[in-house]
Order: sequence, then structure tokens, then C-alpha cells
Amino acid sequence: MTITSASHSSSPDSGPPGFNPRTAVRKAADRKEVPSRRSVREQIRRACGDEARRLDPSQPLSMDTMERVASRLLRDAALPPSYLGWTMVALASEFWREQVAATSPARRLLLLPHCLKRAVGCPAEYEQHGLECHECGACSIADFRGVAERLGYRVLIAEGSPIVLKIIVSGQVDAIVGVACLNVLEKAIDKILAAGIPCMAVPLLSHDCRSSSVDEDWVLEMIRLQGPPTRQAPRSYLHLMRGAAGLFASPEFERLLPRRRADATTPPGTAAPALDPIAATEAIAYEFLAAGGKYSRPFITLAAYDALTGGQATARDGSDCVQAFPDAVKRTALSIEIFHKASLVHDDIEDDDAFRYGQTTLHRRWGAPTAINVGDYLIGRGYRLVSSETPVLGPQVVADLLDCLADAHTRLCEGQGAELLWRDARDKRLTPLDALKIYALKTAPAFEAALVCGLRLAGTVEPYRQPVRRFASNLGIAFQILNDLDDWQEDRLNKRQRGRDLLDGRPTLLWALALQNLPRQTLEELTRLVGDPRKTDDDPARLHRAGQLYREAGVFDQAHQLIEKHRARAEQIARQIQPERLQHLLTYLIQAVLRWPQTR
Repeated sequence: MTITSASHSSSPDSGPPGFNPRTAVRKAADRKEVPSRRSVREQIRRACGDEARRLDPSQPLSMDTMERVASRLLRDAALPPSYLGWTMVALASEFWREQVAATSPARRLLLLPHCLKRAVGCPAEYEQHGLECHECGACSIADFRGVAERLGYRVLIAEGSPIVLKIIVSGQVDAIVGVACLNVLEKAIDKILAAGIPCMAVPLLSHDCRSSSVDEDWVLEMIRLQGPPTRQAPRSYLHLMRGAAGLFASPEFERLLPRRRADATTPPGTAAPALDPIAATEAIAYEFLAAGGKYSRPFITLAAYDALTGGQATARDGSDCVQAFPDAVKRTALSIEIFHKASLVHDDIEDDDAFRYGQTTLHRRWGAPTAINVGDYLIGRGYRLVSSETPVLGPQVVADLLDCLADAHTRLCEGQGAELLWRDARDKRLTPLDALKIYALKTAPAFEAALVCGLRLAGTVEPYRQPVRRFASNLGIAFQILNDLDDWQEDRLNKRQRGRDLLDGRPTLLWALALQNLPRQTLEELTRLVGDPRKTDDDPARLHRAGQLYREAGVFDQAHQLIEKHRARAEQIARQIQPERLQHLLTYLIQAVLRWPQTR
């Protein structure tokens, strides 16, 4: 996770530090042409190499800086701006060349796209982590894979950043080399750059998803790249990411949150707890806590604490610093994720969701009464985890932490309650302002609590309380709108279907905008489409027509504009925060949380 350099912000044409919503992502998305001539690709690559050597290797490469530099290189070479995306990938690859070369191949991940495979007759099948290549020799995948594995690489034949970031955060690899089309790189590059992970990529020569081609000699050169250790490396949030995930990995998890029931185990596949019924609740709760997640909330708490206590965890050797954090800090971060997990258990019951983290939800597996009880149990353990640190932190600090968490818990319940009452009401009228009020209550408190708790653990929080609340409100609203748009994208990894918010009658901003914008006759048709959420036999047809009506109402474009509006407000607040390390953290959160949505 990259900290945006202050030197970037001082440059007259670089704009504010971090992500610029008016430029970088949207423009890159519109400029994805691959130079058709090899000579032009080589020309751009050489220019990027020269430019990368002039950049300060100790300062991270933000998306805004990448776009600015790549645009200038294209103008200087009299090349079309449609090559911007390709040039940004080349620039990032050259910037990270020395870092990748200094990383042992045994600590690298080679990411290959399935579309390099032979379109017809490929014997490979998909498994949990991607394409299981049989190395039949019919395509270049086997060649690349063979060279990489002989050097010690991990090889993954898949697309998308979630699984890549999961592997990185797990601590298995420290650098990525990859092949992908610009469409995929556009979605992943901001995440990989924001994570501060050394990475290089060679774009495919087309956007077709069948029998694609690539500059194979460049890929082989990239795979074989090796070099001496570098003297400088950009600061990174990667150690804090790993530290947050590590809170939920044994033996650290069991040490920080020891089980109260020594025999609290549930044999896999059993329909009911097989042992002591009193131990069963704890067993189910611990199993759910370890099931997965992004661990973004404990990361925020650890990073906020680090920002006010020297920022050593973002240095190259920051892993030792994270491990040395006081247990009171770790347990507070752990508690915030426990509260989040409890809310997910209850949300899944209220929405009757079938899957969470790709697994059957607790209420579908154990029944709603047991799931409700497990959620309540998690809340109790979360509060006790903080209060148990009173001898270390002192009563005033613990009281402040508990007050912050209780306030966030209360506001979240108010937002969720408003959503549920609206969902079950006959009158489905909803204004955009009402929807945004619900969003501010449902999502912002979690961001705010994670930040405030980290700051309070480091010392006084009063100078930051109001700016952080306004920052979290804008970030939370934009994040929730982004979720609205994501609902129109199928998520196979988490087994989520498209359009469930609409069909299940949830009060979204998209619905409120449609009510505001559509003429009466069309609005009545939209209302009939979602009138019976239990009707599932014609869901694809209903979704298709509802999507058409949403586009006629312009709701997707308006949602994008509102994301940009709240992003800009959050950026403005972040720029006014001191010290600089905390400003960098807030800027990073904007960039990492609000990657640009695809729905239009």
C-alpha cells in the first residue's frame, strides 16, 4: 500500500496528493488502445525506462503521477493519447524493475491470463485458484509456467486482483510479474500500486478473451529478471495489511482471544455441534471469524496508531514494528473486526443471504435463532476484549474506546433499521437525500470508529474528531454508492447474483434517483418489476428491463457523479490533516476504498 509522497503534491502540475477523481482512472479507462507496431511499443518502453530512472525510488508512484508522466511522454513523442493505459503499465513496470529484480524468484508470483490458452480443445480445467494447466504445449502458458516454476515462482492462471491481494497479504510472495489485457490491468493496477507491491506486467496485444497473444520475449525477460538488492524502497502499508490479517491467524488469534471453552470444537460437515452444547456457540463464532474477509477495519486502526507513533511500520522492515505493537492495540483492532463480523451475521439473516465469503451463511447452516445468538455473542466478546485492557490502557482510554464503539454500533443499527423499515413498507417512495442519510449511518460509523480508536490508542483524539467524522461520512457514502453499482456486477467468487438489491427491495440511491427522474408511466412499470421479490423465475428478464429503465433515468451516471463529489470532499479534508503521515493514510484510504466502478 503506497503512501503518496509530499513531493508529488508540491509539483505544480501534479495536483493534490493521491488519487485525482477527475483525471486518472476515468481517462485511463477511456484510453486503452494497444500500439499495433512493435517498434512503437519499444519506443514507448524505452522512454518509460528513461523516465523511471529519473524518478525518486524512495517515493511511491501514485496513479495521478503515472497519468501525468505518461501523458507527457506521449505528447513529446507525438503519439496518440489512446495509448495512455499501455504507457502507464510500461511506466509502472520500469519504475518497479529494480525492486522486482531484487526479489527472489521464490518470493514472486507469476500471474497469467486464461485467454492465452488455445480457444478450442484446451484440456485444462478451472479449480479454486484458476486454470489447472496440463502443459500440453499447444499455447505459451506452459512455456511461461515451465520457466517460472524452474526458477521457483508461484504461478497462477487467473484474472482479477482479489485472489492476488489475498496471496500477497498471506505473506507468501513479495512481488508480482504478470500478463493481462489492459481491461484487467485497469481494474487491478490501482489496487496493486496502492498496496505498494513491486509489480511488472506485459499487456496482451488485444482485448479478445480467446487465443490472445503477447510479446513473448518480453514476458520471458521479465520472468528471468534478477538483480542486486536495492538501497531504497518506497514506504508501504503492506506490513500493516499483513499484520491486520495476521490477527486472525493461529496462533496469534488464539493468543489474543483465548477460547473460554477448551473443548469448543465442531467437526467439519456436522449438522449440529457434536460436543458440549455450551461450547458450541464459541466454536461456531470462532469458525466464522476465521472464514475470511478483507480485514480493512483492523488495518485502519493499526495504521492510524502507527501514523501518530512514528510511522515505522511503513518502512521496508516494518514487519518487526507491527509485531511489536502492544497487545492492547492489537486487541482493539481485533474487536473492531469482531463487531463487523457480528453485523454481517445479523445482516445475512435480515436479508436472507445464502452465502458469505463463498460459504453458506450461518443462519442457512445452523438456523436463524442460533445465528442471532452467535452475532450477539460476538458483540459481547468484542466489548470484553477492549475492557480487559483497562490495567494497561487506563480507565479513561478504555472508556473513550468503548464510547466510540458504542456510538458507532448505535448509529449503524439506526441506519440498518431505516433500511429494514423501508424494505418492508408498502410505500416505496424514497428521495436521494433520504438514501444518503441511510448510507451515512450504515457505513461511515465503521470507518470513523476504526480511525478514532487507532488515534486514541496513540494519544489524544480531540483535534481529529470532527475532521475524521466528516471524512468518514464522505468516504462511507461514496463507498455505499459504489456498492450499489457493484450490485449490478456478478460476483462469482462470493456467489453473488446481479441486481439483488433491486429485486430484494432494498432502499438504494439508484432506486431513489429512478423515482426522481422517471416519468410516471415508466415509473409504474419499474415498480411492477420489483413488486414481488419472491418471484424468481423471470429474474433475468426483470433485471434486464430494470437496467434499461435505470439507464433511461440516467441513474448510473448520476451515481458516478455523486461518488466523485464525496470523493473530492474527502480529499479536501485529508489535505488539511496533520501530521503528514496521517494525511497520507487518509489519502490512501480514498484511493484503496473508492476504486472506480465499472457500471454505466
